[in-house]
Amino acid sequence: MPFLGQDWRSPGWSWIKTEDGWKRCDPCSHELRSEDSQYTINHSIILNSGEEEIFNNECEYAAKKRKKEHFGNDTAAHSFYREKWIYVHKESTKERHGYCTLGEAFNRLDFSSAIQDIRRFTYVVKLLQLIAKSQLTSLSGVAQKNYFNILDKIVQKVLDDHQNPRLIKGLLQDLSSTLGILVRGVGKSVLVGNINIWICRLETVLSWQQQLQNLQVTKVNTGLTLSDLPLHMLNNILYRFSDGWDIVTLGQVTPTLYMLSEDRRLWKRLCQYHFAEQQFCRHLILSEKGHIEWKLVYFTLQKYYPTKEQYGDTLHFCRHCSILFRKDYHLAWLLKDSGHPCTAADPDSCFTPVSPEHFIDLFKF
Repeated sequence: MPFLGQDWRSPGWSWIKTEDGWKRCDPCSHELRSEDSQYTINHSIILNSGEEEIFNNECEYAAKKRKKEHFGNDTAAHSFYREKWIYVHKESTKERHGYCTLGEAFNRLDFSSAIQDIRRFTYVVKLLQLIAKSQLTSLSGVAQKNYFNILDKIVQKVLDDHQNPRLIKGLLQDLSSTLGILVRGVGKSVLVGNINIWICRLETVLSWQQQLQNLQVTKVNTGLTLSDLPLHMLNNILYRFSDGWDIVTLGQVTPTLYMLSEDRRLWKRLCQYHFAEQQFCRHLILSEKGHIEWKLVYFTLQKYYPTKEQYGDTLHFCRHCSILFRKDYHLAWLLKDSGHPCTAADPDSCFTPVSPEHFIDLFKF
């Protein structure tokens, strides 16, 4: 319909086509108005009464109402883009006006379906963790809603298949710390949305943490177990891990695995993989017999230096086109397609893998 409003800045009226012609719709029905009037908080009661219980009840009701709005059914959620690439521009040009933000990239790249791919799951979780630590308030309202919707799907996935619970616990711990600081320090930082929204988000994160804390991994009897494998195969399994906490957790399964997980050569190789020789030479820990305690050295170095991250699949950045895209290897091999419309003569030479840290840095101005 053409614009029919009196003010050019207003959105106009809503019209519906009937048998008698076009009729204007009332944007707010009388039922909704009466329903809203029932939920109106009587501030005079709160101000005149010194009882803390009344104030808490009103705040609790407002929090539940916000939670229903923002964590309701998926049918009311926004529809996000499902593209595999986005143009990253930091300044206006003749061809493009404005700049690309972190929230826009987070909405345009389909992270919701990426968590279903085991190769991309760790990458998305690490990106969410970095955003939770420092970039949460820089997201727009739609991007924040998308962020928590994706996080909700991740938690439900972990609760269903019992995979990567420790990884998600670390993400929720960082997120709850950030939300607690924002809620307690309201007014000191600019928050997108009402304070009740952030309180609901904090309550939801705390609820997720409690669910993961109560998670019980069911035992599956399939006949063959790790204890039935030869020692050299068990040792090879341990040498495939790149995270020290995974080795410690596996060593708690059986006494045999515990003995193999305490091997000094295993922890020495892990230190050499993650850290430079100059780094672990500064933090050598010797035992009473004069041997190097490589296990203690690893966890000590982990406090001071970042470890290498391993991802099955990452985003890529084209230096020629300034395009951030997701490369589908299984389709690229069949279709000979890079995943984005590159105009370079040799597109593969322009691609650079983008780590989660690099992803954040691309949108820092």
